[in-house]
Amino acid sequence: MENKPTNSKERMPFTTAETQEKHRGEYKDIKRAEVRPDQHLKQEKTRNEKLKNLFDGLDLNHRYQSLRASDVLQISSHSSQSQESCAEEELVKNYLQKLLMMNYRARHIKTKETNEHQTQQTDKQSNKQKGSFYKAMSSSNKGTSKPDSIHPMDVQMAVFHCADSFLKQMMVTKLSQCQFALPLLVPDPFTQHIEFPLWTLRQINKSWKIRKTDNKKKNTDNEIRKTDNDIISKVQSVCTAETPMVSFFRFGSVSSSKSQLMNSLINEKHNTFFHRYCPGSSRTRLLMDGVVEIAWYCPSGKVTDKFTDCVAFCNLHGDAGDHETQMKILTEMSSVNVVLLSELDENDQNKRTLENLYSSPKPLICLFSEDDSTVIETDKGKYKIGLKDRNHSDVSEELIRVINDCLSSSASAFLFRLEDVSKHSDIRVDEDDDEDCRRGREAAQEMMSSLKNKPLTEIKESFLPCQGKLWHLWCQKNKELHRPKGEELEQEISRIQIEMKNIREDQHKSHMSEFTEIFIEQMNSHNANKMFFLKWLKILLDEFTSVDLSNLHHKYNEKWSKVLELKESHDKSVQLKTEQTEQLKDAQTELERTSEELQSATFGLEHIMREIGQIYESCSSVKKNKTDLQFDFSSLPSFAAEMMISGFPLELMDGDAAHVPLIWISAVLDKLNQKLGDQRVFVLSFLGIQSSGKSTMLNAMFGLEFAVSAGRCTRGAFMQLIRVSEDMKHQMKFDYILVVDTEGLRALQLSGKSTRHHDNELATFVVGLGHLTLINIFGENPSEMQEILQIVVQAFLRMKKVKLNPSCMFVHQNVSDVTAGEKNMDGKRRLLDTLDEMTKLAAKDEVCDADRFSDVIAFDVQNDVKYFAQLWEGSPPMAPPNPNYCENIQELKKTIMSQASKSAGMMLIHLKERIKDLWEALLNERFVFSFRNAVEISAYRRLETEYSKWTWTLLSAMLEIENKLHNQIENEAIHEVNQRDLKRKLKPKSDEVNESMSEFFEKDTDADILIQWKVSFEIKIKDIYENIIRETRINLSEILRQRDLKKQIDAQKTHHENTLLEKSKGLALKHKDKTNDEKTLKREFDVFWEECVKKITTDSAPIKDIDILRDVKELLSDIHESVHVDTWKDISDIFTVARYSGYVQFKRSSGVTGPIKKAYNAAIEKLGSVLSEEDETQIKILITDVVQQTDKMITSYNISRMGYNKNCIQQLTDYIKARITKYQEGAVKYVFKNEFFIDLVFSIFKRANKTFTDQHRIFKKANDPDLYLKKKKDEYYSIFQKYCQGATSAAIFGEIICQKLKEPIEQSVYRQTARDLADEMRSNCPSMNGNRSNLEKHILKRLAEEENFTKYIKYIHYPLDYFKSFIRDEVSQYIRDYFIVSV
Repeated sequence: MENKPTNSKERMPFTTAETQEKHRGEYKDIKRAEVRPDQHLKQEKTRNEKLKNLFDGLDLNHRYQSLRASDVLQISSHSSQSQESCAEEELVKNYLQKLLMMNYRARHIKTKETNEHQTQQTDKQSNKQKGSFYKAMSSSNKGTSKPDSIHPMDVQMAVFHCADSFLKQMMVTKLSQCQFALPLLVPDPFTQHIEFPLWTLRQINKSWKIRKTDNKKKNTDNEIRKTDNDIISKVQSVCTAETPMVSFFRFGSVSSSKSQLMNSLINEKHNTFFHRYCPGSSRTRLLMDGVVEIAWYCPSGKVTDKFTDCVAFCNLHGDAGDHETQMKILTEMSSVNVVLLSELDENDQNKRTLENLYSSPKPLICLFSEDDSTVIETDKGKYKIGLKDRNHSDVSEELIRVINDCLSSSASAFLFRLEDVSKHSDIRVDEDDDEDCRRGREAAQEMMSSLKNKPLTEIKESFLPCQGKLWHLWCQKNKELHRPKGEELEQEISRIQIEMKNIREDQHKSHMSEFTEIFIEQMNSHNANKMFFLKWLKILLDEFTSVDLSNLHHKYNEKWSKVLELKESHDKSVQLKTEQTEQLKDAQTELERTSEELQSATFGLEHIMREIGQIYESCSSVKKNKTDLQFDFSSLPSFAAEMMISGFPLELMDGDAAHVPLIWISAVLDKLNQKLGDQRVFVLSFLGIQSSGKSTMLNAMFGLEFAVSAGRCTRGAFMQLIRVSEDMKHQMKFDYILVVDTEGLRALQLSGKSTRHHDNELATFVVGLGHLTLINIFGENPSEMQEILQIVVQAFLRMKKVKLNPSCMFVHQNVSDVTAGEKNMDGKRRLLDTLDEMTKLAAKDEVCDADRFSDVIAFDVQNDVKYFAQLWEGSPPMAPPNPNYCENIQELKKTIMSQASKSAGMMLIHLKERIKDLWEALLNERFVFSFRNAVEISAYRRLETEYSKWTWTLLSAMLEIENKLHNQIENEAIHEVNQRDLKRKLKPKSDEVNESMSEFFEKDTDADILIQWKVSFEIKIKDIYENIIRETRINLSEILRQRDLKKQIDAQKTHHENTLLEKSKGLALKHKDKTNDEKTLKREFDVFWEECVKKITTDSAPIKDIDILRDVKELLSDIHESVHVDTWKDISDIFTVARYSGYVQFKRSSGVTGPIKKAYNAAIEKLGSVLSEEDETQIKILITDVVQQTDKMITSYNISRMGYNKNCIQQLTDYIKARITKYQEGAVKYVFKNEFFIDLVFSIFKRANKTFTDQHRIFKKANDPDLYLKKKKDEYYSIFQKYCQGATSAAIFGEIICQKLKEPIEQSVYRQTARDLADEMRSNCPSMNGNRSNLEKHILKRLAEEENFTKYIKYIHYPLDYFKSFIRDEVSQYIRDYFIVSV
């Protein structure tokens, strides 16, 4: 039987009479001879017995029509094993496992041979006799022959007959991916009723390219023209595609293999149709006779193509004379008929059939196995070709040429459409015969009818309003809420929350389309057709969008080519630079617009579920049902939960909005928990660049059906549940694997959508969520994924609140060298070195404890780097998947299962909390995601440091200029401040800063990275330069105005008094009889006073109050963008901290690494401190000294006289930073975390806040004209009253003198009282009547009595402050006690 040809030039195995006789009855299970009825019944009985034995042997006897897709897809002990041979009862499992992995060797599995089937041996002694060759060879014919094994196609068809509708569809889809022929007409093995399995073919699309010619009919359906090579690309569903079809039939027994001959027409290197010489073939075949299989030849647009357009090939298995129905259907629908027969016989019972074929107008090609002639055209469109003793390759070439000739004349007249097969009345169609399938189709068609004649790019906006602009705006506001900006943070947060609530109300008010209503109605029903409905909806949506999407892809490619062309010409030409720049700008705008159209036109089941999620979130937020929703919104999450249980993926992160709908996801997981029970899940994440083969790997590994189209424009994260079988639960510690897949990472069509930021966020989310992440890399160069991983690591180091323990594996796809794993040890080393270096760099920036990549993400370079073979065995579109690739998938799956078995996973309820915590952490982390890699972040941080120095250089110089000018103003040396003079005075420092900046950008080691920020930072420095000049001029001008106003007020005092005198006299005369009417006098005075104040203060703005802590936060946020948002929320008072261990990180040079480092971390958690007492004391001394020095600096600012200036805050923070840096560079084994600097700065300013505020109040009181006049109002009103009451000028003068003397007398009394009180307390107060030791004794006594631990800490750490507060309390208490006694 192993006569398989090794190359195309070998002779075909149909040359001898013996071979011919051998094959005459080889595939005939039921003889066609005219038999008596009793013989016929006996044959039927024998056949049925064989069928029963077949199903029994395959362990399918009790599972007829009961093989379910859900059972096949679960993780079982069998699914992670790979066997080339097995027992008969294991054949089905092995076949399905390999098929789901797209391994075409699924049809090559052999059964294991038992001892009694081993090769027979003759008497060894007789073989040793001389001349025993003929005896030995002749005796071998008497040996017991091995019984036939089950035919591979019987295994396939048995599974097909026993499978449910979804498993059948999955099987056929995988057969298509393996480039195998697909069942088109299938007779029932027991009743012989013929079924057309149209449903199973619904998901299959074929793609091909054709070279456009003038005389070829143009097909506008779903095509993209490649103008460069004049090629048309097509992607079409096989059900709706119209193609020529060639039918092959065999009459009688022939020595040639029809299927083998057909393979040579489609792909000579691959067995598209199974034939007698395929591995595993046997003489018995029970289920294939009468089966019609179909395959398509898809050209690649090259001159080497065998056919210029897509051609369907149908193969009727068995003797065509026995299967009249199948033959009738095929001959009616075919473009060309090909008949294979042994020889012509006038008495042949098929004579009439052959005569009909010959008289038909359709071309007929007759292949004779016993004729050795070449091509003969016997009549127009009728050909004869002999096969006997002819070269296989020559026959194939002749047949291809003849078929092409036939198609060129008849293809336009006879085009085959798969769906049209269902029109034949003598067959049953699966999707019409199945009631659930039919109802599901009708419901999906009803939904789709509402989309007719609607532009695809407008459908989402019209029919799914909740997920568009409103949802995107809500997401933007939510991100702003997590990083609020502005002076009044509480008001800002409140404002954003109100806006978010209003958006939710707008979502809730939006009208729900009929499209969405039908979907919800179907999902809420209790019908059994939900799965069919969802499948049909997905199929119909794909059909609906495919044409427009193809056209948009073509448009995008054209725009992209134009942009590239303009860029190249722009670089070469200088004269037309301006015009070309405009053209390039316009082209890029068009490209971006096309990208947006592509995004709008991408419309699938995930978008409908996204809308359902937003309807739920809006109803949940406003706490009431939607008016056009027929039932309570709380049942909506059940839909998604049911879909996940049924194997559909659910969108976890909306990639368009770059947001996780937490309310919706949490509700879905709660429903999932209710339906399944609190099951354990192992989260397996997949990360890979768009179009790197990630989805194909997922589909092959778990039998999933993620979209693998290169033109897919979906972006986000999707999760899908895979059940663990009962037999595996004793090995695994969880019940489900949750696969989290990413879509759209670094997608070219989405490049204008903040791709880097969104991609980094998406990658961090899925890696953080997964117990294990597979990082997919196309080829051997991981550079782009390395950059994403660097951001992921840095983000993890910054997100300290979320406890993460991820691990990862690298998978290099499309590696041609099978020994890549062994040869690429140097590549592995470089990969590890790169990951470790960038981790060290990130850890240094974040002051975190990590030396290696594996400290953050678990990774073993020896075992966690896999190399995969090329996916295709040949060139697409006709190439099947490479079996070595499938074996690599199997090995990877086994490794994943091994690692997963060591994990306990997590409960579903904990998964919900994990998603929430991780997403909240991501929302708070906005800085790191904007960068390409860790080197960029490190470079940016250095730039931040330099920027702080440059700004302080300018600010300090201007502060010095301002102080000098302030003194000159007070001494009345100058009377005007103009901007030109200020610029002239600041110019030397400005030039110095510009020179320093240029040198930094040019000479820094990362100058090539820094250059991208040069322009923006030059603009920022220029803005600061302009701002400080403008603000200084405003400040000094205000001081000048205040000085002049004060002088003006003092100079006009006499004038005011005279005015008041005249006014009072006038009022006295006017209201002579109403001098006792207090209200009238007050009203008249108020009017007069307002007029006076308005005239005096017209040119002067009131001095505003200050908020030191707000200014500190604004300054640090502006200069240090990288400060994490959690830092502002978790500021601690450093003066009340008991230990400082939480603020430090050991230096690497300190020798604290590896296990010791882990012990250190454990000690931090358990004991709260590992620093020695000496270290603690040194840090305390540092803090105390910094506080004292900053106090002196604050005093030196003389705010009560000079006023408050924000520049002093930067001077103080720079001083604190410098002191910390200097301390760390000393002989200490640790460095401070960023939190130490932030907490110390805020604690110092919080402590000094009262000093700043009090001094500013004094300055305001003395310099604010409005306050000055308010203080004088009562004095002037009193004088006014006196005049009105008729008092003399002498009396009024006396009143004025009293008012003037009142304040100094009060101050004198206060000072004298203080001295007298101090003397008295020294005598009468026990705590004050001794020396310092006596005071300390009373302090300690008071502490012991009160037992207030906080006061103890304050006394120990800050004794001076505590002494002052104690004395203040004692004085207050003494005064109260004395007052009570006196009263």
